[in-house]
Amino acid sequence: MKNGCMAKVLWVDLSRKTINEETIPETQYRKYVSGIGLASKLLYNRIPAGADPLGPDNILGFVSGLLTGTGSLFAGRWMAVGKSPLTGTWGDANCGGNFSPAIKRCGYDGIFFSGISEKPVYLFIDKKGASLRDAADIWGLDTRETENRLRKHVGCMYPRIACIGQAGEKLSLISGIANDGGRMAARSGLGAVMGSKKLKALVLCGAKRIRSHDGQAIKQLSRQCNESIQFMPPFPPAFVLSYMGSLLRSLPVQPNTEMMQFNTIYKIMLKKWGTASLNQILIEIGDSPIKNWKGSNEDFKPERSVRLNPEVFSDCVVVKYHCYACPLGCGGLCSKPGKFEAAHKPEYETVLALGGLCMNDNPDAIFYLNEKLNRAGMDSISAGGTVAYAIECFEKGILSEHDTGGLKLTWGNHEAMMTLVDMMIARQGIGDVLADGVRKAAQRIQQGSEKFAIHAGGQELAMHDSRFDPGFAVHNCVEATPGRHTIGSQLYYELFQLWKNIPALPRPDIMYLKGSKYKPDMEKAQASAACSKFMNIMNGAGTCLYGAMLGADSFPVFGWLNAATGWNLAAEDYLEIGERIQVLKQLFNLKHGIDPVRIRMSDRALGRPPLETGANKGRRVQIEKLRHDYWESLGWNPQTGRPTAGTLKRLGLEL
Repeated sequence: MKNGCMAKVLWVDLSRKTINEETIPETQYRKYVSGIGLASKLLYNRIPAGADPLGPDNILGFVSGLLTGTGSLFAGRWMAVGKSPLTGTWGDANCGGNFSPAIKRCGYDGIFFSGISEKPVYLFIDKKGASLRDAADIWGLDTRETENRLRKHVGCMYPRIACIGQAGEKLSLISGIANDGGRMAARSGLGAVMGSKKLKALVLCGAKRIRSHDGQAIKQLSRQCNESIQFMPPFPPAFVLSYMGSLLRSLPVQPNTEMMQFNTIYKIMLKKWGTASLNQILIEIGDSPIKNWKGSNEDFKPERSVRLNPEVFSDCVVVKYHCYACPLGCGGLCSKPGKFEAAHKPEYETVLALGGLCMNDNPDAIFYLNEKLNRAGMDSISAGGTVAYAIECFEKGILSEHDTGGLKLTWGNHEAMMTLVDMMIARQGIGDVLADGVRKAAQRIQQGSEKFAIHAGGQELAMHDSRFDPGFAVHNCVEATPGRHTIGSQLYYELFQLWKNIPALPRPDIMYLKGSKYKPDMEKAQASAACSKFMNIMNGAGTCLYGAMLGADSFPVFGWLNAATGWNLAAEDYLEIGERIQVLKQLFNLKHGIDPVRIRMSDRALGRPPLETGANKGRRVQIEKLRHDYWESLGWNPQTGRPTAGTLKRLGLEL
């Protein structure tokens, strides 16, 4: 089809060793776009209620996006999908690199696996077709070793590979899936699903063309987008950033991001330093949790945070890294002699999860931990949260040196942290207890340690503090995959500027008292709901969150979609598609016995009790009201979180 889609998916039954194609009609793409939308429809229908996430009935999918390969910028994201063993809910994990277009060049919009193989295998696809191959000789290798070994032996020039490391093989519930030597689809524990199926890797060598409706229109839109990105005015050096954060924290009012020109500022910082550009600023203003969420910027002051400034992680970059079709290039390959000759530059989430959350200000340790986790295929966010939990358990006397194998798990002890992570990857000693994340660890350790196990619905929280921006709390609790930080917040809504495309959506005030953002109201609920719908379209299109943060004037995602498909839909129409996807994922959870009301965040992360010092002093998040208003704005029952019959009928989901 000339609409950006390949109109086919591939089904691999690992138990039966069968491989079959399925044709997808265009009507399905009009209802669900592609990517996560198409996956939600297929997995809702085909994963039976109550399926064991690590059993044969679970389906693990790898999906590209509608805009991937069309010439649209920022369209290089792919997603792993399936029932999450970490949360028991709908599970998905988003990833960059160069794997997404490879899925479509094999002729498919998605590749799905059911069953369990008797022995380790990998899937190989080239122009001759798809086959399962023996993976016995690569089982046990880390992700970097796996890619290098397969690249030498598969017989094609530029294979694109997604694989698991030792963490996925050992069924760690916080394991993910890697591509491009360290780009991670990290969240939801889907690496464990891959490991349970004894599927070591996918190796893709296709060469099919991806056709669009109006290639010239796509080129013109991409040219305009790129022009806005290339403008790079001067910017202060990195050591200034913490003081910028201190200034923003001291102001009684907060200007919205449009007034601050933050879309432009963020673009400059991403191009210059990558996602770690925000380390210091966000610590100072209160967005980055400290000391397992019980500390504040007062505990991790500028003289410590400066050791994690973005230049520390950028100065060793030898190759700037771009994901497919990305003009920003926020990643980098680094050289760290003595440890790893080649390593991916740590991302913001990793730096803070293994940094301030554990009171660690040693950047060399963070480099080491990041690379170890990437190579083992373990989520750095969840790993950092789990290490912080273990440190607090040690501090409280719940864990002793006898329990830890002699490790002194004190705050900021980076050498102990490195050893502990090695033990988690290998499932040795206390590492075996911790390798499935904080909820499982607290169930095993008990002794009141659940108070220190910070998560939402079983998934460790990312490094954005709801006490700073309550919008993060909403999405941590209401998304079908709990603990999602890449969907919405007050900050994201301001950056997306959706009201420019959809005037009916609320427009933020130019400037507002900081205290006002902690008071729930229906405009905030509408903004949160719009973020959910919009990000479903983004994830269906295969486009990047950081592109959307450039703002509506610079990121023409709706224009790209219309040019690729020829559908000529309004932005409101696309958001309705995004709403349909949101409802279907919620129905997936309901089908599997998940009560939306019971998905909760840890009290500490909600300000219960409030912090007594620091940027978030005295703040409490009114999560019950925020969640109630969000569900009501979507046309769901606000008490139960169940989509109403009227909403299902309106969206054509009378299943």
